[in-house]
Amino acid sequence: MLERAYAPHEQLVRPGRAHAQLWKLVVGLLSIGLFVFALNTLLIGVIAGAGSEAWAQSVLTGDSPAAMYLLLGSFGIVILAVALAARQLQHRSLSSIIGPFQQTLVQFWRVLRILVILWIVVLILPPYDMGAPLESNLPLFTWLILLPFSLLAVLVQVSAEEILFRGYIQQALAARFRSPLIWMVLPSALFALGHYLPGQAGDNAVLIALWSGVFGILMADLTARAGTLGPAIALHLFNNMIALLFISLPDSLNGLSLFLVPYEMSDTDQLRSWLIADFAMMLVAWLAARLALRR
Repeated sequence: MLERAYAPHEQLVRPGRAHAQLWKLVVGLLSIGLFVFALNTLLIGVIAGAGSEAWAQSVLTGDSPAAMYLLLGSFGIVILAVALAARQLQHRSLSSIIGPFQQTLVQFWRVLRILVILWIVVLILPPYDMGAPLESNLPLFTWLILLPFSLLAVLVQVSAEEILFRGYIQQALAARFRSPLIWMVLPSALFALGHYLPGQAGDNAVLIALWSGVFGILMADLTARAGTLGPAIALHLFNNMIALLFISLPDSLNGLSLFLVPYEMSDTDQLRSWLIADFAMMLVAWLAARLALRR
């Protein structure tokens, strides 16, 4: 049954079958990691040299609009690194990893549209609170002026993550192994590992990583059903748009947000209850995205 549902995935996997050796994937990931590390180190060095060490640290924490634009925009380096590795090792173009442009765009808008409708429905349901009143962050006028640029920056960030995890890694593994347990779970485990932040999240670190791992599996499922990265990018954009542009945590990545929640990432009790609610919302959003793909 899954094999039939995931038949569209072959459109993405087929171009990599001729160069599906595992060593090429490993070398590709190492080269991507080194390339991203080198250019990001250079970028931070240039920022620190042009401004100050405090400004460079601000970029890492994303505590101002300019810092967030630089931080989110730097994910473009990941896209470039994947494009170079795929070309040299798998002899693939970036477009073959993303999917046919027209189909990708149509599926992206279908999913994003239904998720926005879902969000509006949730907003008009009985009111919820975050344990205490939300705190204002950016002035509304400033936030609205910045919003188009903010959306573009978040789009770059989520596209980079989807191109790497549901694109390059997932498709390379699927070209070598038939079992979804491998090509869905392994990239998702790496995605979860990248979101394991015990220094910032404290006792919530494992729960956040688990949330991220399940999110990765759901994005892998959407990608396999769609045959493009469009739906996964749309859902990822929807998720990060809310978390980065509307309601953010006060201790990091809040430079573009309209509101702040009244507790930090390490606040175990408060954040854990909302992670559970967010987990439920993630599942509903995934089901809504699947419904959009059937139209």
